Amino acid sequence: MAPTIRSPFRRTLALMASAAILAQAGMNGVAYAQTAPDTTAPGVVEPAPATPETAAPAPASPAPTPPVQAPSIQAPSIQAGVPNNGPASVADLAEGLLDAVVNISTSQNVKDDEGAGPAPRAPDGSPFQEFFNDFFNKQQGNKGPNHNVSSLGSGFVIDPAGYIVTNNHVIEGADDIEINFANGSKLKAKLIGTDTKTDLSVLKVEPKAPLKSVKFGDSSTMRIGDWVMAIGNPFGFGGSVTVGIISGRGRNINAGPYDNFIQTDAAINKGNSGGPLFNMKGEVIGINTAIISPSGGSIGIGFSVPSELASGVVDQLREYGETRRGWLGVRIQPVTDDIADSLGLDTAKGALVAGVIKGGPVDDGSIKAGDVILKFDGKTVSEMRDLPRVVAESTVGKEVDVVVLRDGKEQTVKVKLGRLEDSDQAAASDDAAPDGSQDDGVITPDPGENNDMDQPDSGDQAQPTPGKPDQHQGQVSPDAATPKNVLGLSLSLLSAETRKAFGIAESVDGVVVTEVTPGSASAEKGLKPGDVIVEVAQEFMKSPDAVAAKVKSLKQEGRRNAQLMIASANGDLRFVAVPME
Repeated sequence: MAPTIRSPFRRTLALMASAAILAQAGMNGVAYAQTAPDTTAPGVVEPAPATPETAAPAPASPAPTPPVQAPSIQAPSIQAGVPNNGPASVADLAEGLLDAVVNISTSQNVKDDEGAGPAPRAPDGSPFQEFFNDFFNKQQGNKGPNHNVSSLGSGFVIDPAGYIVTNNHVIEGADDIEINFANGSKLKAKLIGTDTKTDLSVLKVEPKAPLKSVKFGDSSTMRIGDWVMAIGNPFGFGGSVTVGIISGRGRNINAGPYDNFIQTDAAINKGNSGGPLFNMKGEVIGINTAIISPSGGSIGIGFSVPSELASGVVDQLREYGETRRGWLGVRIQPVTDDIADSLGLDTAKGALVAGVIKGGPVDDGSIKAGDVILKFDGKTVSEMRDLPRVVAESTVGKEVDVVVLRDGKEQTVKVKLGRLEDSDQAAASDDAAPDGSQDDGVITPDPGENNDMDQPDSGDQAQPTPGKPDQHQGQVSPDAATPKNVLGLSLSLLSAETRKAFGIAESVDGVVVTEVTPGSASAEKGLKPGDVIVEVAQEFMKSPDAVAAKVKSLKQEGRRNAQLMIASANGDLRFVAVPME
């Protein structure tokens, strides 16, 4: 601004003085290193540019000459490397979206003896101070049989008629749900449906006039580095806008069986839960759900449920009040590098079928234990956790093509999906996974029910009836009962005595491990006495001799690992690849 308001004479004197000072300080060219015409950022004072005119008044002094020439050479090359620091403003975008984002407050009556312990203390002046005083009854002698516990969260309107999406953990257990809108109005909400596995819920209010709403976008088109904007209710302050980029995709934070989170560095804090993550078109591409933070505040690592997963769940909750997920009825485990090598796979990929649920959709033999599922309904299964998600997202009753690796060859089989919630195994899965790592849709472990196990007998799915003679024992040669040492394992025929000694269920069949050599490859893979070898390289084992012969055959074929199907004492199956060197 200075050159435009000074007279030419005063301007000349000022520039001469500046040039002399710079020359004496030995700072030739430094002041101009990042200066270029018409590139100064708004709000930043622009230093007077050096031009031939500024050098003219001092012809007798050669010292100022270098600063005059330096900018014309250095400035263009340095400025050319300055990156674009993102959108200049998101004000227009945010202005059109703020009214569709709501604050959600809930209350719940809790007995005083529930969760007894020292009450947290909020700092003086904190937005939560009043809540802490009310919630935890800090005043002495003010205790009754019950007290109210409140929480705050965020949500967004997806339908002008009053449908609102939020996280399940925002409203879980609430006796009263109140929606606070940007214009200051408040409405009571009722719960339409909730899904704990994706932590999503749909609420409904009855507005007097249509509400401002937003639409879901397609999160699958978003790329790492794309700009996103979060709007929510951090720490109870009300509608707040933060901007960042997508830092990662497909994140698994062990929050549920269908983890596929978007990671963002847009600031997300407590109270942002349930709020939307927008793309630069104003479409919801995520629902802000979780953060990683040692302090409870944002450190730039936040996670959002992608719209490609959330939109289908929300549609089902609106229509049915519940989710209706596809169910394949198999138990699966990861394909490790060793297992991939034992199966002849070039890389570790797919989901290894460890068992088939009796009475499930694929109990007809279309998929068998030992198969590796590589594709499901045209979608590649890169790793084990991909399968539960794509199965759950599929329509109940739909016939799909499944590509499996069986006996070293790829095959395509057709299966008709069942409904997960209709199965007793699904309920058992919830009970069997108290840590929250449910296996719904695909992995349905039920340790207490051996009848659910896929039986590795002559190829069909029939099970030996407890109390009846073992159908395989009559096939054993006279010397088959002789203990064998294979792969660091002492093996013995599975008899009434060994069943009793190791507590092995009658439904389990194969060759029992009686001892494991310490430090052996088998010991490193977690094998232990009482485990039962059911199959080696997808071939049923009737005796210790059969195990030794199969391992010898695999070595002759040049295999480096032997794939073993192992049954625990209660019948749970798993696959282990044991090195044979």
